[in-house]
Amino acid sequence: MAYEREQVWVPKTRLGKMVSQGQLKTIEEAFETGLPIKEPEIIDALIPDLVDEVLDISMVQRMTDSGRRVKFRTTVVVGNGNGYVGIAEGKDVQVGPAIRKAIEMAKMNIVKIKRGCGSWECGCGLEHTVPCQVKGKAGSVSIVLMPAPRGLGIAAGGPAKKVMEMAGIRDVWTRTEGETRSTINFALATYNALLQTTTMRYKGGAR
Repeated sequence: MAYEREQVWVPKTRLGKMVSQGQLKTIEEAFETGLPIKEPEIIDALIPDLVDEVLDISMVQRMTDSGRRVKFRTTVVVGNGNGYVGIAEGKDVQVGPAIRKAIEMAKMNIVKIKRGCGSWECGCGLEHTVPCQVKGKAGSVSIVLMPAPRGLGIAAGGPAKKVMEMAGIRDVWTRTEGETRSTINFALATYNALLQTTTMRYKGGAR
């Protein structure tokens, strides 16, 4: 699902100006600057093959002095199927703007995960699964991702499967606990587990 912007991008941040002026050509170079990504257009310019997927749309009601207020809450994941993934929520009184807000926030939350061939059953050396066992948690939901051999596929359902597909994970075993019917928590727990691949150290590299 794509939403085109009508205005011409006028960068407001230092990183945005560097990208628009052609000083940075790749997202890796942008990450290496250490500057925060505060404009979704930066991601549009550096990861042109990025796609987005709406995971959930729900209605949120709140009572105020002036009466009942209704907003839509959307959960969106973005990724390029090759190591980059981001996730976010968006809220608005209309569905369309809520989705656009979530997409823009997800782009600014994008990270590069590590993939590998961590399964003792495989050893192909390709980047098709997680390099080691990792765990993520969000709310009451926790998920463990375990390396799997090529051809197994993603042994998970719903939001977890979509998040991993967007990240470029092709084969993985999973174990979950908690209220997995909560789409946002299930998706965030998976995202948080994938984040662990970027912070863990691997002796001798990923297997």
